[in-house]
Amino acid sequence: MLSTKSLRLFIACIFTCSSLSAVAQNQAEVWLTKADRSVLFTRQAAGLSFATAKNDHPAIVVNDKETFQSIDGFGYALTGGSAQHIVKMSAPARAALLKELFATDGNNIGVSYIRLSIGASDLNEKVFSYNDLPEGQTDLTQAKFDLGPDKVDVIPVMKEILAINPKLKIMGSPWSPPLWMKTTYDARGGMLKPEYYDAYAKYFVRYVQEMQKEGIPIDAITVQNEPLHPGNNPSLLMVAPDQALFVKKFLGPAFAKANIKTKILVYDHNADRPDYPITILDDPEAKKYIDGSAFHLYGGKIEALTDVHNAHPDKNIYFSEQMVVEQPDATDIKIVNPVRRLIIGATRNWSKNVLEWNLAADPENKPYTDRGGCSMCQGAVTINHDTYSRNLAYYSIAHASKFVRPGAVRIATNDLSDLPNVAFKTPAGKHVLIVANSGKNAATFNIAFNGKSLVAVLDKGSVATYVW
Repeated sequence: MLSTKSLRLFIACIFTCSSLSAVAQNQAEVWLTKADRSVLFTRQAAGLSFATAKNDHPAIVVNDKETFQSIDGFGYALTGGSAQHIVKMSAPARAALLKELFATDGNNIGVSYIRLSIGASDLNEKVFSYNDLPEGQTDLTQAKFDLGPDKVDVIPVMKEILAINPKLKIMGSPWSPPLWMKTTYDARGGMLKPEYYDAYAKYFVRYVQEMQKEGIPIDAITVQNEPLHPGNNPSLLMVAPDQALFVKKFLGPAFAKANIKTKILVYDHNADRPDYPITILDDPEAKKYIDGSAFHLYGGKIEALTDVHNAHPDKNIYFSEQMVVEQPDATDIKIVNPVRRLIIGATRNWSKNVLEWNLAADPENKPYTDRGGCSMCQGAVTINHDTYSRNLAYYSIAHASKFVRPGAVRIATNDLSDLPNVAFKTPAGKHVLIVANSGKNAATFNIAFNGKSLVAVLDKGSVATYVW
């Protein structure tokens, strides 16, 4: 039995703990980025307090009783070029960078989702696939499949990342099949020859299996990056009927036969063609193998993601790529644009993730392929030997990735015209509200939740994340 003294201490602890919990629930952390760069993703020393006082300010009302999609994560593409720069850093410098990007404690930003290219993307030093053969030769069984160049940079870097965050989600996307499978023996353009559909399905199987052997689990694959953009290097033209046929007759059955649980995502291109994924999902035979569809936003409107969701609400939506750049010597940071369009826009339109393009480059945005590689694709970080600087893509993702952890659920908020916003409830029971001030003036507004509200002030062009 407890002594009288111990009992008093126990009761006191109960009241103290309850009091601290109540205080925590009534306080909101504020993480802020200002357009003038005077504050860059920094926790503010003074939090904000919820109270019952009334005022006439407009209100963002947060309602966690109304829920939408669950969240898989936020992050970037780890291109071959990104990995090439990271792997060349000294071990201490590389460890510091990866910890800042993928850990969640302190000021680390907790990236939770990575996209890899299956073979080379246009941000590799040179084009390659995992089964390159001289023209005229074939390998229908994928006996010569080899992860090849990725063993030098992508795989070692991924292993270090997974040591920091073993639960990281990984998406793989091909830019081109091996050249011998294409209608033209060229990395750019061309189409997949029908006689090699089966061999290409086996190629995907081998990719997932070989990455798993390296300790790198692939959560999802897209069938083709930008299937309607054959001008990139590498690239492939794959129209919707062909993609539907490939999935339902070859890729889906091949994954099922090999007992592969990796999700299959279709489309992986701009929001201006929602008809592409919808027509594939309209095919019941293809649909049964498909988890959802993936989007970019170089064309179209982000609301098109909701059109696809409404057409097939039983299938998921993903946001797999958007380039986010700024001038290296810019005096301001236009953070409202990517946060409003991507972090807020994609998730308010049912996306389970947001991925920006790409993780790292050098001061000249290298490497990139010739004949169509992206010379203006800036990394979230710019790496110069053992030093690195943080760019717009870093800060825009950080405002979500650190707090909106995998398994979080989007919850309801009203949308104020000059204060676009989105809210989530995390697996730990916290609430996260991301707000961008897209208006012409500083804004004073309420955040209302469960009958109480707090007053927030946000300068024009600024973004804040509120956590309680």
